[in-house]
Amino acid sequence: MTSSPCWMSEVMSVEMKEVSVSSAEPLRPAGILQQNRVFLDFFWDLANPDQEVRLQAVENLIQYLKTENKADELEYTFKRLVDGLAHTRETARPGFSLALGQVLSAFEDISLQSILDKIKEKHNLQAAKRKLARNAMFGNLFGVIALHQSGRLVKEPQVVLGCVQLLQCLIQHKQHLKDLPSKTMTDILTEIPEEVFEEVLLSALEADLASAFRTPEQMQLLLVALQHFPQALKPKKLKKLLDSSTIINTDNIPKLVEVLKMAAHSVKKERVLPSVALDLLKLSLKEDSFQLFWDKAITEGMFKEPSGPSHYLSYRLLGSALPLLSLSQLKEVLSGEVMMHYGEHVVSAQKPDRFKLAPEMDSYVSDFLQGCQDSDKHLVVMVSFSSLTNNGYPVVPTVWRVVQHLESAALRSYVDWLKGTFLQPQPDCMLDISTRKQKDKSKEQKESSIFRLRKWIIARLASIIDNHQVKKHEDLIMDVARFIFFHAFFSAKKATTSDIPETSENLSIPLDDETRGALVNSFFGLLMSLHHMPLIDDSRAVNQKRSVGVTADGTMWIYHLVQYAQLLLSHPKHVQSVQPFSAEQKQAWDGMLQSVANLKRKAKKGLTTQSAAFQQLFLLIGMLLFKAPDEVLDILKDLQNCIDKAQEKKTSKKKKQQAMEKEEPEWVEVMVDILLSLLSQQSRHIRQVCRTVFSSICPHVTAAALTAIVDVLDPDQEDEEDSAVVVTDDGNKTQKKLKDDDDEEQDEDMEHNESEDGSDEESEEEEKEMEEGEVDQNFRLELMKVLQQQNALATEEDASSDEDLDDEAMMQLDMSLSALFSEQKKKIQAKKNEKMKLQKERVLVRDFKIKVLDLVEVFVARQAGSPLILGLVEPLLNIIDRGMSSGSEQQEQDFLRRAADIFRNHLCRSKVYCRTAGDRQGELHDLLDKLMGKAQKLSDSSLCLYYFSASLYVVKVLRGAPATENKEESTADGATASVNNPKFMGNVDVDRVSSLFREALISFMSRRKSPLTSQMFTDLFTRFPVFCVNLLDTAVQHITSGLREHQQCQACVLVLRAMQSKDIQQLLSTYEWTQLCEKVSAQLVLSLGQVGQAESKVAKEKLVKTLELCQFVVKHIHQQKLFVDLEQLKKALQSLTSNVSFKKTGKLQDTYWAVMKHLGVMKPKVNKTKPNKDSEQEAAPKKIKGFLPETKKRKKCNKPVLEPAGEKSAPATKPGEQKGMAKKKQDKKTKQKRPADGSAASQTNPAKKSKTQPDRKAGKKKPKQKKGGEEI
Repeated sequence: MTSSPCWMSEVMSVEMKEVSVSSAEPLRPAGILQQNRVFLDFFWDLANPDQEVRLQAVENLIQYLKTENKADELEYTFKRLVDGLAHTRETARPGFSLALGQVLSAFEDISLQSILDKIKEKHNLQAAKRKLARNAMFGNLFGVIALHQSGRLVKEPQVVLGCVQLLQCLIQHKQHLKDLPSKTMTDILTEIPEEVFEEVLLSALEADLASAFRTPEQMQLLLVALQHFPQALKPKKLKKLLDSSTIINTDNIPKLVEVLKMAAHSVKKERVLPSVALDLLKLSLKEDSFQLFWDKAITEGMFKEPSGPSHYLSYRLLGSALPLLSLSQLKEVLSGEVMMHYGEHVVSAQKPDRFKLAPEMDSYVSDFLQGCQDSDKHLVVMVSFSSLTNNGYPVVPTVWRVVQHLESAALRSYVDWLKGTFLQPQPDCMLDISTRKQKDKSKEQKESSIFRLRKWIIARLASIIDNHQVKKHEDLIMDVARFIFFHAFFSAKKATTSDIPETSENLSIPLDDETRGALVNSFFGLLMSLHHMPLIDDSRAVNQKRSVGVTADGTMWIYHLVQYAQLLLSHPKHVQSVQPFSAEQKQAWDGMLQSVANLKRKAKKGLTTQSAAFQQLFLLIGMLLFKAPDEVLDILKDLQNCIDKAQEKKTSKKKKQQAMEKEEPEWVEVMVDILLSLLSQQSRHIRQVCRTVFSSICPHVTAAALTAIVDVLDPDQEDEEDSAVVVTDDGNKTQKKLKDDDDEEQDEDMEHNESEDGSDEESEEEEKEMEEGEVDQNFRLELMKVLQQQNALATEEDASSDEDLDDEAMMQLDMSLSALFSEQKKKIQAKKNEKMKLQKERVLVRDFKIKVLDLVEVFVARQAGSPLILGLVEPLLNIIDRGMSSGSEQQEQDFLRRAADIFRNHLCRSKVYCRTAGDRQGELHDLLDKLMGKAQKLSDSSLCLYYFSASLYVVKVLRGAPATENKEESTADGATASVNNPKFMGNVDVDRVSSLFREALISFMSRRKSPLTSQMFTDLFTRFPVFCVNLLDTAVQHITSGLREHQQCQACVLVLRAMQSKDIQQLLSTYEWTQLCEKVSAQLVLSLGQVGQAESKVAKEKLVKTLELCQFVVKHIHQQKLFVDLEQLKKALQSLTSNVSFKKTGKLQDTYWAVMKHLGVMKPKVNKTKPNKDSEQEAAPKKIKGFLPETKKRKKCNKPVLEPAGEKSAPATKPGEQKGMAKKKQDKKTKQKRPADGSAASQTNPAKKSKTQPDRKAGKKKPKQKKGGEEI
């Protein structure tokens, strides 16, 4: 029932399972009424939209019926359940059907025939009204489903017959029930024994079985009957029913095709494979007629129509047939016409808004590979799909995830097939689906298809290694890597021994430059994958660190490949290099091998991490020697010299002095230059290796080396010519960003490329029109000159002349104009190319700088305590400053975000900082002056925050750490030092720095648009309490002298935060604290005197902060018993109530009375008296004066107002009397139509008495009322 609607899917979701009765909760004992209420609630829950509620209701109902065991309740249950089968709510029908089935299963003494009779009687289609006919259909259907779910149909054959006959009647109503009756009948057939079918159902189903070729449902019924009752439907019986002893034969093929087409169109929306198609396929295999069925019915019959549901059914049937076919049948099917049509579909579906069946086919292949253990079948399927090509390029993607389900033997065979196809491609053996234009291909196009095939094979081999889910061994990985490396850089002369198996097979068609370029890129991408590859069959614990990039013996993968390269170089008679090494390059290669060997020997003694990083760098540069020997040669030599000098300086100090005398650059400086030059390469592998190597040499980095890194990041040097990035004119090279790591780019569709090219042409035309819109004066002069030379330019003298140029002059003029415009077009194109080149160069430079930030991040993280870290403060701030004012390109934003993260999170908030800057006091104080001066001149608060954070960092460095902090764990903001000794300021010139921050505070309080914020000074006061003490007077002064109310409010906030600090209280003596309280109290009196009406939001906020400060000051004065006069403050606060209203702002009122409480003035209490009922009734008319709401009018408009005939008028205080005039007119009309027995109705519902209207005459006006409710 996969195609059933939502209510049917819910029925199948329970899968006709028995509901557990024992899991139901015991019911609590109750009275009769309560029991009836609980019993009836079960039926309400059966109609609940929530499936869990319905299932629980079924369990509880069965438990209740078994516990009570009352016949009347059981009878009532069957009545309610049978009625609920035709419920109007779709979600209720499955609940009642399931409940009926489970109750019948629990009470076997109830006859199924009686229930079937009740269903037929209750939901009789002939007697049902037209509006209820649809519900009656569903009632019958769900009734049969309930009988089937009871599991007792086998015991009562006559009920089975009755159910089948009822379903046969329901089949006619397809517009409502679709194919559900047929599927239900099929489900019943699958569970009854063959005797019951032969004795009871066969005669009833003969008509349906005989018309099996009419509809897919009847064909499905016949196929199910054949599958479960082969003895009852022998060939003789089939001959009698269908005029043929077999279903699949030559005569029946056209009928079967029509049935399959109808089935395909019936599941067009569901997009699934009809079960009748798969059953026919299984029957053809059973009758040994698969070849006839596949060739005639599928290949010829289903593909006569245009692309649509018939084709999709064939493709789905192809995928579903994979586990059912033998090896020979797989080979035949996967190389036939259906596969060709599938390839055409994949190619055509690449266009947007097209239905794509490829994901479904991938799932079919995945299921086949997981369920089948035959390696030969695996290989046939993989090879067949890989052989389906479009002009040489296979239609399946290079990164095909079904490969991860291959067995080891099948994977090895598949890799061997890929390698063999690469060496000796055979286009004739491929299923090529080229278009008509592509079929008329020349020799060049044939070579292009071979290149496309080889390009795909290279990417497929690399993707197999890159996918960690693929079950592969180390020998297979090494085999693929050696194959790609060999054909990327070498060629075979003659076959050798088993040392180099790649020379045993020659290329049938030589490799061109494009193929070798793809091989080279794929190889270095493969190196990246091997660098991150975990150990094969690694059995480490989950929480243990896993080794990556090494084999089982601990050797790096790249080292094995370098050894293989050395093996190839040592056999010049058998192997020839594509670019042979020169003597100098060979010497550099040998030196690299020697350096790696030395590093491996020293790694055994210690420093394995540092040694492994340098080995990785050496080996990677050595491999790059095959790709770009001229560019890498100098880098390799410098790297070897650096390693030699680094080792010499560790062993001998004399040589170090000699090097200093010769004024040679430090080895670490040369190493940094090497890393910077390597970072200009577009390779993530090189980027990660450089990061690892730099991390190992961070302790040895000098100021000059760090300056070299900073100079690259300097925004002011972007336009200089000596950039570390070399930008070539080759557009392909500049666009190959991370191409080594993105093999999926090779799977781009040709049509997609054409659309991109078209969009590029359109954009170029637009730019051309814009450029041509600008008048070029030189071009205008040249044009006028040409026209004057040919006498084609009209002047005033010959303006009236009617003479034209002859043909020869016109031809000459055309040639001159053509040459002129051609030259102008070249100039425009040259300008455009120059603009594109500059744009690409900017992209590459920015990408290079993002990589250089890796080195800065590593240095800040590893050497946060080095004095050199201070040299990064200004460069990083310059980068952030320039980045915030630069463009909004994504690359610019990424660069800015990365630099800001390094500065804020890694530098300023680092727990480790430089504590040995005592000899640089003057320099650091000057830097602090510069930073604070720059911060005050900015216009952006977000940028100012970075400068202020840098200033706090410099102060932290100047302060250093006290003796007690060296033994403790320091914090990011220096809080430990302030707690231990707040007065300690180390090398800080307190007076000078205090004056700097005082100027900043005054600027913040006196400027309208200051970039500074109160949070910045709060951080300053928290981290360095000494400066807080020095700035307190300034902050207190600005409580009243601030430029605006906002600044005065922030001054109150700063003073409050300062006075709340325990460090400030510890630094100030009792006398100083008393003086501070007096000053603050005096300022508060003046501030409160300035308060007006406080209507604006800023004024209210200022008043709230002022009162909070008052509360703290008064509270502490009383707690510490200080001699401070608070009378003036008290008077100012008492006079505040005359100017400010406390009704609207609750926080303001609460804070005010909290302050007054400390001053001895309590908030007046409001006496809340509980009013009596009479006063409530008298006050009621006040609350409901006026007209009733519109919602009330709509609710009451259609209800007649009933009033007892002999009853007195209602009291004037009742709500019914307070209605408006509009409602009154309507009431007059309803009074005339009042029924005679109104009194009886009023007595039965006394609640309506309060809403009745008093008995008045129609023309009498409503009497006026006093406030007390008395009539005037």
